[in-house]
Amino acid sequence: MTTYRTGRPTARRAVTRAAMAAALATALGMGAVHTATASPAAPPHGRVPAPSAQPRATGPDGGWSRDGLHLSADDNKKVDAFLTRARRAERSISPQVRVAALLSHAQLIGFDQRLKSPDSLKRKIATKMLETPGQRVETSLSMINDSVRYTLQWPTGQYAHGVTVAAGLLSAWGNDSTRWSNTWGRTKGYKAVNSAWRAHRSGQVFEVQFHTPQSKAAQLETHKIYEEQRLPGTPPEKVRELQAQQDAIFAAVPVPTGAERLTAPARRTPVPVTAARLSVSSSGTPADRH
Repeated sequence: MTTYRTGRPTARRAVTRAAMAAALATALGMGAVHTATASPAAPPHGRVPAPSAQPRATGPDGGWSRDGLHLSADDNKKVDAFLTRARRAERSISPQVRVAALLSHAQLIGFDQRLKSPDSLKRKIATKMLETPGQRVETSLSMINDSVRYTLQWPTGQYAHGVTVAAGLLSAWGNDSTRWSNTWGRTKGYKAVNSAWRAHRSGQVFEVQFHTPQSKAAQLETHKIYEEQRLPGTPPEKVRELQAQQDAIFAAVPVPTGAERLTAPARRTPVPVTAARLSVSSSGTPADRH
């Protein structure tokens, strides 16, 4: 039986069963979800991970600078406020993602890094503003999908079905799919499904990447190459060289059966079992891939 076609009857039946099972996951509580998702060292109940320990590049005037990128004091303050809202919203988003991982038999990768670090976000915002002169910081922030982000991973043979179930659950709980980038069908470059969702209660946009172990390993291997490629001062010929290196690494990643046909679930009326009612604690384009 084919199960990878999102929004078809098979997927809807799987999501219905999973939504009903979420009540059981709630009763099992924090321990069961943590074990099933194999997430690394999740913090205790109610705690949100601290921001990156990397020293912040904040100047005496309150502005931010790093690697030739700059934010004014006023823009830096607005980015900090954006991060505060994201940290608050994460507390209600993470329980949903943890249960979706449990019920789709996914491994939840890097859960303790689910909040983007201040310097990483500021680098991204400053880059966007440099590439589009005159663009306001509010506009740049409205384009951010990954201030809260997660990675779900399945073995290649379970991937298409796992993505269908996990994405169906997120949709059934009232989260709107705002972005679905499926690059499995590409002949070159990054391979995965990167999705963005608008949380039902808070309106916070969050990212969920759907990977196999091989595609995630390739992403990690190419991370530094990708960061160098994105620096403002990287010459065009070097950009092409770095892209070729990444293409070679991703070319070795096996494509799961049906992965290139995975699409975002259709919008539906939220089912009664929502993450807002779960008692599980939240201690669980290429430019958006990292």
